[in-house]
Amino acid sequence: MTASAIARVTALAVGIAGALAFSHADAAAFQLKENSAKGLGRAFAGSGSAKGDASIIAVNPAGMRQLDGMQIQGDLSAISFSAEFKGSGRTPVGTPQTGGDGSDAGMIAPVPAAYFHMPIGEQAHFGVSLTAPFGFKTEYDKGWVGRYSGLKTDLKAIDLGFAASYDVNPYVSFGASVFVEHLTIELSNNIDFGTALAQSRVPGFAPGNADGKLTVEGDNNAVGWTVGGLFSPDENTHIGISYRSKVEHKVTGGKATFDVPPEAAAVLAVAQPGRFTSTSGKATLTLPASATLSVTHNVNDRWTVMGDVTRTAWSTAFDQVTIDYASAQPDSVLEFGYRDTTFVSLGTDFKLSDTVTLRGGIALDQTPTTNAHRDVRVPDTSRKWLSLGVGWTPSENIEYNFGYTHLFTSDPDVNIAGTTNNQGNSLTGKYKVRGDVLAASVNYKF
Repeated sequence: MTASAIARVTALAVGIAGALAFSHADAAAFQLKENSAKGLGRAFAGSGSAKGDASIIAVNPAGMRQLDGMQIQGDLSAISFSAEFKGSGRTPVGTPQTGGDGSDAGMIAPVPAAYFHMPIGEQAHFGVSLTAPFGFKTEYDKGWVGRYSGLKTDLKAIDLGFAASYDVNPYVSFGASVFVEHLTIELSNNIDFGTALAQSRVPGFAPGNADGKLTVEGDNNAVGWTVGGLFSPDENTHIGISYRSKVEHKVTGGKATFDVPPEAAAVLAVAQPGRFTSTSGKATLTLPASATLSVTHNVNDRWTVMGDVTRTAWSTAFDQVTIDYASAQPDSVLEFGYRDTTFVSLGTDFKLSDTVTLRGGIALDQTPTTNAHRDVRVPDTSRKWLSLGVGWTPSENIEYNFGYTHLFTSDPDVNIAGTTNNQGNSLTGKYKVRGDVLAASVNYKF
């Protein structure tokens, strides 16, 4: 094989290494707020200041002052996400890319949460929370037109938190929590060995006729923390301020599996010995920090209004990701274009009777992706929320809540240039993205 041919395959090796870094950053772009059916019903307005929702343990530990006595709460949300692609691709030589549209890459996913609260004396509180703050999944049909940019993306982050707070007086409280976060990742995409070998003038190869596959899997446990304060100028107004730390996951036992067609493997074994072989690897993935300002005001005995503003620091968390393979595969360092985001919501509770409460809310939820950096793994877009909910308290000890949110979205564009990451295969098109969330919860006071 000539020097130029080896150079082309070397470029392919660098591109495949980069696919892992690109995928990991994409996985972290989906933040979940769905930790409470009561909160969902008012678009999570008042998440760190409203009374009577145990999910405040995870959002703002100081807000445990707003919980009455010992209690447990369980929540289950079902997220329905639809992502349908329409568009086309081009091979590196400019011919139309083969393959279909991938069908609906979305999913219906359950998101559970659980909480426990216990007062300690008259001024202190202890709480436990189990939540899923990040998670997403997209999966396309085999052989789809964008297969070199992504096939499957599956990320889950689960937090087990322990919180404590202290009430300085009836108007001022401070709290903190420490949580252990378990992260799991699975990602895959096709590799166009046909293009690389055809460009190296190896007989019998052409774009798309020797597809391989890269599958990446990894998991890690890391520790984070949350601090907060709850301030009440009077008995009807409550202001919550909280900060959740970033969480740095150092994945040291990751697994990269290369499936290489036999006809390509024979050539690569000579040109690039030790590369494109299944191997372990390590990388650092940081999930972003966020800060929340929450306000709740009781207008009268029936009406309560709430508001929330959350700022998430995506840009500093995803400045750079480096993948270090245990094999001869070269390291990869990639830059990302995620921007910091703002979530704003307004909501209200209306006490219809002593046992029934109605809720509603609206929100604006900004995406960290932009037209310049959006990809097929997370075809995200900014959205508007419309939320409704109802609570039923048949006795002093038990409460049931239900919430529903519809997400209004635009149709985001995807324009992926041909690079070493996708072996020169470009993709252009538009997504139709839709989302709905349904949640239910039960709270029991001892």
